[in-house]
Amino acid sequence: MITQLISKSLNISLRNVENTINLLNEGATIPFISRYRKEATGGLDEVAIANIAEQNNKLLELQKRKEFILKTITEQEKLTPELEKKIKDSWDSTELEDIYLPFKPKRQTRAEIARKRGLEPLAQWLMLQQNDSPQKTAEKFVKEDVTDTETALKGACDIIAEWVNEDTRARQMIRNLFAREAMITSKVIKGKETEGEKYKDYFDFSALVTRCPSHRILAVRRGEAEGFLRVSISPDDEHCLDKLVPAFAKNDTEAADYVEDAVIDAYKRLLKPSIETEFANLSKEKADETAIAVFAENLRQLLLAPPLGQQRILGIDPGYRTGCKLVCLDEQGNLLHNATIYPHPPQSDFKASANKVEQLVSAYKINAIAIGNGTASRETEQFIAKLRYDREVKVFVVSENGASVYSASKTAREEFPEYDVTVRGAVSIGRRLSDPLAELVKIDPKSIGVGQYQHDVDQNKLKKGLDTVVESCVNLVGVNVNTASKHLLVYVSGLGPQLAQNMIDYRRENGPFLSRKALKNVPRMGDKSFEQCAGFFRIPDAENPLDNSAVHPESYHIVQRMAEDMSATVNDLLKNENLRSQIQLDKYVTDKVGLPTLNDIIKELAKPGLDPRTQAKVFEFAQHIHRVEDLQPGMELPGIVTNITNFGCFVDVGVKQDGLVHISQLADKFVKHPSEVVKLNQHVKVKVLEIDKARGRISFSMKVK
Repeated sequence: MITQLISKSLNISLRNVENTINLLNEGATIPFISRYRKEATGGLDEVAIANIAEQNNKLLELQKRKEFILKTITEQEKLTPELEKKIKDSWDSTELEDIYLPFKPKRQTRAEIARKRGLEPLAQWLMLQQNDSPQKTAEKFVKEDVTDTETALKGACDIIAEWVNEDTRARQMIRNLFAREAMITSKVIKGKETEGEKYKDYFDFSALVTRCPSHRILAVRRGEAEGFLRVSISPDDEHCLDKLVPAFAKNDTEAADYVEDAVIDAYKRLLKPSIETEFANLSKEKADETAIAVFAENLRQLLLAPPLGQQRILGIDPGYRTGCKLVCLDEQGNLLHNATIYPHPPQSDFKASANKVEQLVSAYKINAIAIGNGTASRETEQFIAKLRYDREVKVFVVSENGASVYSASKTAREEFPEYDVTVRGAVSIGRRLSDPLAELVKIDPKSIGVGQYQHDVDQNKLKKGLDTVVESCVNLVGVNVNTASKHLLVYVSGLGPQLAQNMIDYRRENGPFLSRKALKNVPRMGDKSFEQCAGFFRIPDAENPLDNSAVHPESYHIVQRMAEDMSATVNDLLKNENLRSQIQLDKYVTDKVGLPTLNDIIKELAKPGLDPRTQAKVFEFAQHIHRVEDLQPGMELPGIVTNITNFGCFVDVGVKQDGLVHISQLADKFVKHPSEVVKLNQHVKVKVLEIDKARGRISFSMKVK
């Protein structure tokens, strides 16, 4: 049943859903399934497989909940065949909880107190809405705790209110009205206007919940959490009551008047707060999902940013008073030397600093310089650009986001126990230029600074979503098994912290891996783990050239057969496009290997070991622009995209403060989402629209007209 529901919900064939779930249950990872089991899944990509996994987990949890509910109602001896069928047939969590609500163990409610006083028969009589006098009927219930008819009728109305609240049709009616008409409203708390100035846009804010963008929902919720805003979600009360009351109060009798009062009480005291909480949670959940999706996509772009590759790099962590920390790194990112220079005020030791940099570039055969984009970045870039070197040296400005987090982390202390945080930070900056992915995996993704409201969303979901992105990127690029750090290895399909550490230990004790087959010698590397990870490892210069490709070892025999059929070697196939073009793939189709896998093999033979990322390009800011004060409306400047949100993107033009290109200013056409137009780290040209120094905001436009 669960697989059928997933198939219908995601519009994926039942066979492909069943096969995918079976593979997941057998311990296969999403990257492995997506890359190496296309025949089983019908070629589903990582997103589709992840959606199947998520839906499956949700429905399994719902199944457990149904079993618990059935058990609870059975113990109350209230489970009828009709009710049991209703529960078993329901696969909607909201509907299920509505069904369960009347049977849910309750605390001491007003209705429960009234029942204990024996007033339920009076409530049932009122619901009949007959012509008899309610007061006269209520006299029969005056005894002990029920001191008079008014108390009796009030207790009966409390019971009716609870019935209304627990009525599935009533709840769905109000829920539908919330879905269509509910407004999210925020008001500033009196006396908090000055302190909560940053939430000024939400001091008197109102919008349809269904149309309110996720960043606004998260903003008002943050303002509420910080004690500056009062937030509510509600449709028009009168409209709700106009729909709800006639569903229970059926005529013009006096008893019906009591029922009407009970319905109004039920709505205000029970139904509305309950559904409001439900919609507050739902809107927050949807906002979280959107924010996490934006963060995840930004992170993916950042991790897949073009690497410079294995070159000798001078990393610079710029600063004024404390100076600029320099580190020289070799082609593998190993630290060769570190020093500090003071080219900026207050020391302004320009000459000695210049001599030092030129000397280091020459002595350590530096090919590129990476400058952090934080404090004193522009001044350092200008200083470096004026120097003369004995070789061609490219200069790059690199994002520092998260570098300080890394430099103070346990990871950094383990890598560089003898150096302080400034040296570690500079190393991180230099290594990011060489290989952003390999370096950024060492940092908690939340600290990389490419999201929106990341501290306000569900942290467990955020971590899961970002970890999935890191895993996807690592396995897309592939990992050099002999140079990868533990932090990179952890994300390889089929590995975890322990196996990653075992690989590091084995490499240290036995030297580099000479083949993928040698991975089986690693302690605790079983057949399943090897199957999951082997295809994502790369071994340059291995005896078998396929060990440096994305061809999985389980398919080596196919390539060998292809080579033999062409009277050639595997190396010949790799080097000769003409030979590859003559291969007739149909000859190699079996019950386990189909054309999708065979096509992937041929594509990989054409580019074994090729990094799917492009190469890093030099970017230059406008020479005369260094501070916000240098900006004027109308200026056109080169910039680099540093963050993407639902409402636009942020661009760095070299003034120590990023400016916003609102979604309405991204292009001359309608833009549904900024990601349609821009990518992280993209080089763009922007026009200055407005500088708001008081609020610290800069507005840009990318429109051509």
